[in-house]
Amino acid sequence: MEAFTEKFGIGQPVRRKEDQRLLIGGGVYTDDINIEGQVHLAFLRAPYAHARINHIDTTAAAQAPGVLAVFTGRDLEKDGVGRVESNINLKQLDGTPIFKTQRLALPTDKVRFAGEPVAMVVAETAFQAADAVELIIFDADQLPAVVTARAAGAQGAAVLHDELPDNCALHWQNDTPDAYDAVAAKAHKIVSIALTNNRVVPVPMEPKCCIAEMNPGTGRLTIYAPFQGGRRVQGAVADLLFDGERDKVRHVSDNTGGGFGTRSKIYPEIIAVCYAAKSLGRTVKWLGDRSETFVSDLHGRDQVNSAQLAFDADGKILGYRLETLVNIGAWVTENGARLAIDGGGRIVGGAYDIPVLYYSCRNMMTNTVSTDTYRGAGRPEANYIVERLMEKAAHELGIDPQELRRRNFIKTFPYTTQMGMKVDCGDFAACMDMALANSDWAGFGPRAARSQAGGKLRGIGLASFLEGAGGRPEETMRVQIQEDGSVNIICGTFSHGQGHGTVYSQIVSEKMGVPFTAIDLIQGDTDTAPAGASGTYGSRSSQMGGVAIIRACDIIIEKGKVIASHLLQADTAEVTFEAGTFSARGGSVTMAEVAKAAHDTRRLPDGLQPGLDETYHYTRDGGRDDQSFPNGCHICEVEVDPETGAVEMLAYSAADDCGTVLNPLIVHGQVHGGVAQGIGQALCEHTVYDEETGQLLTGSFMDYGMPRAHHLSHMAAEFNPIPSTNNELGVKGAGEAGCCGAPPAFVNAVLDALSSLGVKHLDMPLTPNNIWRAIHQAKAEGETH
Repeated sequence: MEAFTEKFGIGQPVRRKEDQRLLIGGGVYTDDINIEGQVHLAFLRAPYAHARINHIDTTAAAQAPGVLAVFTGRDLEKDGVGRVESNINLKQLDGTPIFKTQRLALPTDKVRFAGEPVAMVVAETAFQAADAVELIIFDADQLPAVVTARAAGAQGAAVLHDELPDNCALHWQNDTPDAYDAVAAKAHKIVSIALTNNRVVPVPMEPKCCIAEMNPGTGRLTIYAPFQGGRRVQGAVADLLFDGERDKVRHVSDNTGGGFGTRSKIYPEIIAVCYAAKSLGRTVKWLGDRSETFVSDLHGRDQVNSAQLAFDADGKILGYRLETLVNIGAWVTENGARLAIDGGGRIVGGAYDIPVLYYSCRNMMTNTVSTDTYRGAGRPEANYIVERLMEKAAHELGIDPQELRRRNFIKTFPYTTQMGMKVDCGDFAACMDMALANSDWAGFGPRAARSQAGGKLRGIGLASFLEGAGGRPEETMRVQIQEDGSVNIICGTFSHGQGHGTVYSQIVSEKMGVPFTAIDLIQGDTDTAPAGASGTYGSRSSQMGGVAIIRACDIIIEKGKVIASHLLQADTAEVTFEAGTFSARGGSVTMAEVAKAAHDTRRLPDGLQPGLDETYHYTRDGGRDDQSFPNGCHICEVEVDPETGAVEMLAYSAADDCGTVLNPLIVHGQVHGGVAQGIGQALCEHTVYDEETGQLLTGSFMDYGMPRAHHLSHMAAEFNPIPSTNNELGVKGAGEAGCCGAPPAFVNAVLDALSSLGVKHLDMPLTPNNIWRAIHQAKAEGETH
C-alpha cells in the first residue's frame, strides 16, 4: 500500500484520468445530445443598442414553413414568467441599497444593448427557425446610447433605466476619505496613476446552448446545458417557471467546453428555451453560434481606475487611495456590481501592508453586455492596479522595485486587511526570491545587450500578487463504497477541466487506501448531486469539495471500524486503521473486505445500517472570512521592435504559493492556462463598442484578438507551498493565479523595455499599434522639451 500511495497519493503528479475519454472523441457536449422528436429554436436579437420597443410583428414568421410557435416578451409576461434579479445586498455609505434590475428573458419596454434577445422562433429544423426569425418585424424608436463607464456618468448621458437617472447602480465606499487625507498630508511622496482595465470576452470553446426536454406526462423539465453547477440552474428555472418546485426541474451537464465564470450565471436565453419547451410540451434545442456568444455572453473586466499611494521618507506605504469606475453593462447581474468590492476588494492592497485605505467604487450602467465573473473575478484588476502603482513608485522614489516591494510586503500573520479579510499565512518575499532565481534576473544585462545589438529593446518585469479564494462557504459531497470495494465520489462541485476526477481520487486513495483506479467521479446531474451542492468557481473546489470528501471519508472509516471489530471479534476502541487496513488483536481486514461485509446484513452488528455511504455538508467555520489566500510572484521577459511596436514574449517564470499542491501536474496546467489568459488580455484581447451607435465592433475572431501559441513563451512554474491554516488539506486554490500575475508582469516588462525611449505609461492591450503610438508620442514630447 505504501508504494501505491507514493504513486497515486496526495502530492503526486498523476496524469489526468479524464483525458483518455476526451482524446479518443468520447466527450459529450450539449450539441452532441439529440432527443427523438426535438424541435429547434432561434432568437431574434436587437439591432440597436438602445431603443424603445413599439411593436414586434410575428405574423409572417408564424406562417413560415415548419414553424411551431413564435414568442415575444409579451407572451412570457402573460404567462407569469418570473424576472431575474440579482441577490447583491451592498449599500452606499449612507445606507442606500444598490439599484437592482428585474430582467424578463425577452424585454417588453426597451432594448438596452445590441444583441439582446427580443423574440424567438421554434420550428421543426434549425434552418427553418433561423429563416423565420428573418421575417419578424421589429419596430422600435432608436435612442442615444452610452457605452463607457465615464460617459455614463456625464451630464446629459443617455439613461438606461428610468428609475436610475444618473446610471450609477451603486457608489460603494469603505469609509470617508478623511483618514487617507490625513496621512497623505504628511507624506514624503504621493505617487498617482490612472489606468484602464480593458473589457474582454470569455469566448469558451463551446458557445452558449441548451436543450429543454419537457415531459407532459410528469410535468417535469430536464435541461441539458453547459454549466459550472447545476443546482443554480435548477433553482432559477424552478423559481421563474414552476413556482419554486425544484423537483419539477432537472439539470444535466456532461462535458462543458470552457467555464471561466461565464458558465456559472443564469442567462435569459436558458429561461426562454425552457419556457418554450414548457409551453409546447416538446423538447426544444438551441445552439448559439459564435456571433451570439460575442454579443450576449457576459463579458469581463472593464474598469477605469485612479489610484495613489502615500509614502514616508523610507519608502513605507502610509495609505492607499483608489477610485474605480466599473462598467457593469445594461443589467445588474449576479456578481457584476460586487466583483470590484467583494472580489477584488478582498485583497485590494495586494501583498502589501496598507495602514490606511480609502476605496471608492462606482458601478455604472451602459448599453453594453453586462460584465460579471471572469477568471479571477475582480482579483486580477485589483492586483494590476497596485502592481502598476508600485512599479511607478519605485522609479519616482529612486528605490529598486524589488526593494520597495520587500519593505512593504505583509510579514506578520495572521494579517487583517483594511477590508476586514484575515490573511492566515504566506511568505511573499520567498516567492519573489524564487521567481528571481528561476528567471535569472541577475543575468538580464547581457541578454538586453544582445537584443540591443540586434535592433530590439529587451525588458523584464515582475508582479507580486495576492488572491482571496474559496467562493461560497458551503459545499456538499458524497462518498459511496460499493460491495466490490470500488468508490463513487458523488459531487456537489462540477469539473469542467480542473481534473477533479483525478485529484479527488488521489485524496480518497490516500485517505482510505482504495486503489486509485477503483474510484469514479459522478457529477453533473441534479438527480444524483447531493442536496446543498454549490458548484465550481472561485478556486474553491479543493478547499470546499476536498475537505467535504475527507470528512465523509472519516465518517466511513469510523463506521468501518465498527464493522471490522465485529469481524475481528474485538472492541471498536481496539481497531486501528492505516493504509486501507483495519487491525485489532493481531488480525486484520481490508477496506474491501469491510465494504463487502457492509452490504451483507448477516455480517453486521445488530442495529447497524448496511452500506458505506456518507454525505457531508461542509460549512467553513468563519464563512466569508475563513477563505484561503493564494499568492505568488511572476516575472516576464519581452523584446520589443521599436520600428513596428511588435512585442515578443521571451520567457516567463512563476513562483506560486497555492498551499498544499495536491497534484503538481494539474496545478502546473492551471497556472499555465491562467497565464495564457492574462497575457491575452495584456497583449491583444480588447472589446470595442462604437461610442455613437453602441454596436459591438469586435464581434468575431476576425476583429477580436485571441492569444495564440506563438504569442507565448516557455513558462517555468515553481511552487512555494505554505499550507493554509484554514482547512485540513492546507490548500489555497490555483486556477486563477495566472490571471493575477501575468498582466502586470507583462506590462511592467514592456515599460522596462521602452524606458530608454521615454515611454512611461501604457494601457492594455499592448498591441503593436498602441506601442508604436506610445513610442512616437514620447519622441514628440521629448523633442518639444
